[in-house]
Amino acid sequence: MARDLLLEVGAEEIPASFIVPALDDLKRVLTDKMGEARLKHGEVRTFGTPRRLAVWVKDVADAGEDVTSDKLGPSVKAAFDKEGKPTVAATKFAESLKLPVSELGRTQTAKGEYLSAKVQEKGRPAAEILAEAMHAAVHGINFRKSMRWGDVDMAFARPVQWLVALLGSDVLPVVFGDVKSGRITHGHRFLAPGAIELARPADYEAALEKAHVVPDIAKRRAMLLEKVGAAAKSTGGQLLQDESLVDQVTNLVELPSPVVGSFDEKHLDLPPEVLVQEMKSHQRYFSLTDAKGKLLPKFIAVSNTPVRDETLSLRGYERVLRSRLADGRFFFDEDRKTPLVERVPKLARVVWQGQLGSYAEKVDRFRALAVFLAERTGKAEHRSTIEQAATLAKADLVTGMVGEFPELQGVMGREYARAAGEPEAVAVAIFEHYLPRNASDALPTQDPGAFIGLADRLDTLCGIFAIGKGPTGAADPFGLRRACLAVINIVFERGYRFSLSAAVDEALKLLEPKIANLKRKPGEASPREQVLEFFRGRLKALWSEGYRTDVVEAVLSVGFDDLVAARKRLEALSTIVGRADFTPLAVAFKRVVNIVEKQGKDVAKGQTNPEKFRDDPERNLHTAFTQARGKVTEYLKADDFSGALKEITGLKPAVDTFFDKVTVMADDKELRENRVRFLVEIGALFNQVADFSKIQAEAAS
Repeated sequence: MARDLLLEVGAEEIPASFIVPALDDLKRVLTDKMGEARLKHGEVRTFGTPRRLAVWVKDVADAGEDVTSDKLGPSVKAAFDKEGKPTVAATKFAESLKLPVSELGRTQTAKGEYLSAKVQEKGRPAAEILAEAMHAAVHGINFRKSMRWGDVDMAFARPVQWLVALLGSDVLPVVFGDVKSGRITHGHRFLAPGAIELARPADYEAALEKAHVVPDIAKRRAMLLEKVGAAAKSTGGQLLQDESLVDQVTNLVELPSPVVGSFDEKHLDLPPEVLVQEMKSHQRYFSLTDAKGKLLPKFIAVSNTPVRDETLSLRGYERVLRSRLADGRFFFDEDRKTPLVERVPKLARVVWQGQLGSYAEKVDRFRALAVFLAERTGKAEHRSTIEQAATLAKADLVTGMVGEFPELQGVMGREYARAAGEPEAVAVAIFEHYLPRNASDALPTQDPGAFIGLADRLDTLCGIFAIGKGPTGAADPFGLRRACLAVINIVFERGYRFSLSAAVDEALKLLEPKIANLKRKPGEASPREQVLEFFRGRLKALWSEGYRTDVVEAVLSVGFDDLVAARKRLEALSTIVGRADFTPLAVAFKRVVNIVEKQGKDVAKGQTNPEKFRDDPERNLHTAFTQARGKVTEYLKADDFSGALKEITGLKPAVDTFFDKVTVMADDKELRENRVRFLVEIGALFNQVADFSKIQAEAAS
C-alpha cells in the first residue's frame, strides 16, 4: 500500500538566497536515490521558509521494483576443459550467482558463445531505501556558506534544530549531528512557538498554516504580492516592480505582514536609483511611485508577524531608513565635490584582474576598441563622445556612493557626469555601457554607450580566455556567458554590421602587452579560437530555443562572422526548410558533399571546364547554375537571403536530373575530375547560405 513521505529539516533562520538552491539539492538527492533503488512514487513538492526545508513525496511504493537481468560469464571454451568438465572459471561464476553449473545457460554473442544466467534482484523495502536516501539528502545540501556549532562535527547553513522523517505514520531513522528524526515540527516562532506533532505527511501543510506558517513558497509569494499590492493601493501609489526583491522578501518571512511608512520629501532630489537602492539593499523595503512612475516619499516594509502597534513599528522602520538616506545624501554631496574626470587617475590603483592589470589599463583598451567598432560600422561621427565617455566610464568605481552600493555603477557615473557639466550624450553613454545588466534588462538606446559596452565585454571575454580562466561547468566567476549574450543582443538590436573575428583580433592585439608571455598547453586552442567557439556555443543555445537545431547548425557551420547576416540566413532558411520540395534538395546536396569529401582531396583545384562536359544533363545544370550564381550573388549583396535561397532551390530539377543521368565517378580521369570540380562549385554556392548537409532530410519532410 502506497504511503506519503515527509522530510523536514528545521533550523535557525536560513539566509533567503540559500533556500531555493537548498530545496533543489534536497529534492534531487532524495529522488535520485529513490530512482536508483527503483522505488516508484508520485508527485514531489518542496516547502521552504527561513526556519525549514522540506520535501513531500506522494504515493511511495512499499518496496523497490524487482528487476531481472542477464549476466554473462566466461566463454564456453574457457568454461569447460577438453573432457567437458567445468573449469575454475565456470565454477567461480556459478558460485557468484549461488547456482550450480548445470543451471547456467548459454548465450550467443558476436564474440562467440558464453555462459549466462538470468538473475533476479528483489526490490528492497521502502523504509530501508528511504532511511538511506533521506540521510544522503540532508547531508547532500551544498550551501554557498556553512557553519559549525557546539560540538557538532557537521556543517549546515545554520544550526539544525529538528528533523521530521515520516513514511505514512512511521518515523524513519535520520540523524544529523546530535539531532534525531521524529514527528515533531514547529510553527511560527512568536505566534505559535509550541511543538506540533504530525500524525502523517498529509497533515503537514495544513498544520503549519494553522500555526501561522505558510510553507509553500509560491503560495507565500502570492500572499505577499496581494498584501503589498493592497498596501500600495491604500496610499494612492503603485508598487515599483522588482521581482528579485519579491523573491528575497518571500524567503525572509513565514507569514508576510506589510506596513506603510514614509520618509522626508527633501530626499526626493537624490537620484531615484539611490533612494530605491537604499530602501532595497539594506532594509528590503518596497518603493512606491505615482501613476507617472515618479517616486513617492513612501515605502512598504514587510514584517514576519502582524504588527500590534503600527505606530511604534513604523517609527523603527523610518528611523533606520532616515539614517540610511542621510548616509546616501552625504555620499552624493561629497562625491560631487570632485569632478568625475579628476577621479580617473585613481583607477590605476584599482585592480581589474591580477594578470590583466588595473581598471585604468582596461579603460585604455576598451576605449580604443570602441572607436575601432564605431569606425567599422560607419559610425565614426561618435568618436569624440565615445572617447570621453569611455574615459569616464569606470570613474564612479572610486566614489563613496558606488563603494557603498556597487549596484549603482553607471547610474552614479551618469549623475556625476551631469553634475560636472559633461554633455548629456556622454552621461548617457556612461550609464548605458553597462546595459543589459541582466537577462531582463533594457539594451542601450544610443550608439556611444552601445559601442563602449561591446568593447568592454569583448575585452573581458578575450582577456579571461587568454589567461585560461574561462567558464568550467556551471562556474562562471567573470560572467562570460552573460557578457557574450549581451554582445549578441546589442548587435542584433542595433543592427551593427562588422566582422566579429576582426573585433576579437583587435581586442587581443590591445591585450598583447598582458598576454604575450603566457604559456599555453600543447594542443590548446588559441584565445581567438576559444572566444569564437564560445560565441558559437552561445548562438547555438540562443537560437535553438526558437529554431530547429539542425537548421541552426547548418547556418553556423558556414560562419557567423557577421552576426546580423547569420541571423538573417537562419530566418530565411527556417521559412523553407519545412517545405516538401526542400527535402529532395537537401538529400541531393548531401550527395554533393559526400562526393566532394571523398574525391575532392585527390582532385587538383581549378575551374570547371564546360567544354569537357559530355552529357546534356550536366550541360543543362551548368547553364542553370551559372545563371543562379549571378543572381545569388546580387541577392546576397542586398542581404536578401530568401531570394538567394529561392534561386538555389530552383536548381533542384536540374540537380536531380544530373544525379539520375550522369556518372560522376567516370573512368575517364579528366571527365571525372571536371565533374568533381563542378560539384565543388555547386557546394560553394549552397554554402554561402548554409551547410545543407547538416539538415535532417527526414525532419524536413
